Amino acid sequence: MSLLPTFAQNKITARPGEYTEPVEYEINLETGQLTGQKVKGKEAVRMWIWLCLHTERFRHPIYSWIYGIELEQYIGQTLTQEFLETDCQTSVEEALMINPYINEIRDFQVAIEENKLSISFRAVTKFGELEVDTKV
Repeated sequence: MSLLPTFAQNKITARPGEYTEPVEYEINLETGQLTGQKVKGKEAVRMWIWLCLHTERFRHPIYSWIYGIELEQYIGQTLTQEFLETDCQTSVEEALMINPYINEIRDFQVAIEENKLSISFRAVTKFGELEVDTKV
C-alpha cells in the first residue's frame, strides 16, 4: 500500500482539476490480507473504502487526522437502532467523503451482529456505484 491515499498522490502528480485513475493494492476482504495484485478504478475505491472503515481515526500516526473512522465510541454502549443509524451514518459519511472519487453515500444500513457493526451502503463514485457490505 502507498503511504499516501491515492487521491493525495494524484493531487501531487496531476494538473489542477485533473485526476488519474486510482490504483491500490488488492485486499482479500474476508481475511484482510493483501493479495499482491493491484486494482484500478472502481475496485481501487472499494479497497480504499474497506481500509478506511477498518482504520480507527487518530490511532495510527502514519495516517493524517482526517483519515479513518471513529467507531470505537459504540463499543460497550447500549444504543437504540435509530441513534446508531443516524450517528454511524454521519461518521461513515464524514470518513469517506474526503475521497474525491466518492460523490455520495446512499441506502445506508447498520446493525450490531455478533458484537460487530454490520455496515452496508451504496457508494456513488466517479466510476459507478459500489455495493459495500462489511463488518467492523
